[in-house]
Amino acid sequence: MGSAVEIPVWLLWLGGFLAAIAALDRIIGPGIRWVLRRRMERLVARLNTRLARPIEPFRLARRKDTIARLLYDPRVLEAVTEHAAEAGIPPQVAFEEAETYVREIVPGFSATLYFGIAARWTRWVTRLLYRVKIGRVDEALSRIDPKATVIFVINHRSNMDYVFVTWLVSTRTTLSYAVGEWARVWPLSSFIRAMGGFFIRRGSRNALYRRVLARYVQMATDDGVTQAMFPEGGLSLDGRVGAPKMGLISYILQGFNPTDRDVVFVPVGLAYDRVPEDRILVQAATSGSRRFRARPFKVLLATIGLLWRRLRGQKASFGTAAAGFGAPLSLRDWLTTATDKGPESLGVELMTRILQAVPVAPVPLVALALLDGPVPRAGLAPRLADLTARLQAAGAPISLPPEGAEAAGLPQLLARGIVTETETGLAMAPGMDRLLAFQAGALQQRLDNAAVPRT
Repeated sequence: MGSAVEIPVWLLWLGGFLAAIAALDRIIGPGIRWVLRRRMERLVARLNTRLARPIEPFRLARRKDTIARLLYDPRVLEAVTEHAAEAGIPPQVAFEEAETYVREIVPGFSATLYFGIAARWTRWVTRLLYRVKIGRVDEALSRIDPKATVIFVINHRSNMDYVFVTWLVSTRTTLSYAVGEWARVWPLSSFIRAMGGFFIRRGSRNALYRRVLARYVQMATDDGVTQAMFPEGGLSLDGRVGAPKMGLISYILQGFNPTDRDVVFVPVGLAYDRVPEDRILVQAATSGSRRFRARPFKVLLATIGLLWRRLRGQKASFGTAAAGFGAPLSLRDWLTTATDKGPESLGVELMTRILQAVPVAPVPLVALALLDGPVPRAGLAPRLADLTARLQAAGAPISLPPEGAEAAGLPQLLARGIVTETETGLAMAPGMDRLLAFQAGALQQRLDNAAVPRT
């Protein structure tokens, strides 16, 4: 009984390591989490004093609490029961499937990350690439009910949209984005979740998944979470404002109770002198496939080039990025006055208001002028003036720099080889018809007074 027992040194080290982990998790961990939580609460309290729309309690709840709330919601449990019966599987299996979807959808939120890193980073990136212009800001925005849920609906021109819009509203509120599956890669996925974004499977036909997603969107809307969404459901392949997808809009409409908190949609129209991925989008439109294939090495080289130009003091490499905020739409008022109260009718109305808010930027205006055919260099200015007057008469917001559209927009088109200049004048370069039309898409749509297409 008194004999010695020998154990390997590595086993002793392993036991000590596991004991240290247990101590951190059970003894030290809770204290650290409590300290961090208290710091976050104080930070949020300070932020809410200067934000026009304070951070909602729904977003401040711990992620595991929101997961439990959604998973045990009566409508989700009802969907689980129906799914089990239809699929012929045990209810517990259906419940575990729903739990997988809930954990996939529900985000977390870090005020420190959002305001300490993301807001500053989005500002830096936007100003690195663009000269920022704000077009029209509808006066009705200042009269939105402070208790209403605000949802920014935006035309989807570029993946820069997330960066640009986040920075634009970061001094007034926080945004929760619906993000597609393209961003579900580590560490980007963790960053997006900490920003309050939630992932969706676009085009999923799984009824249980869609009911879980619908219930999450309805809960967030009912609790006043400020959201941002792209009703088109994907990037525009032709530069125009496209048809709305009904998914998220229909979820909000189905869960809306006019006697409770109002929902106000704020249309945002975006315009860029240069969409970073425009050639990829035009190629996708030509091939008829939305499988975008960006080359990481080219992206890295482009990033290094931008940083080098920035270090040399050069700014606004991609020209102007402009945003316009259109007339808000109260869902309560719309349901009172609309003859067709279906989601498609609501979607078309929102996309129409977005199109009306898209500003006129230099490169799209010059591209529109050259779509009409070759023009002598001296004849470009009168053509631009005529188009500007026509767009202004149509109600389009004008966001042109002091030097004018020709001086700001033409050099970019020439440098990229989209437009050529010969002795006879300016003309579209061979094979660049789709790319030039992409640049001018939204302005051409507005000038033609074309209706927003239906789904």
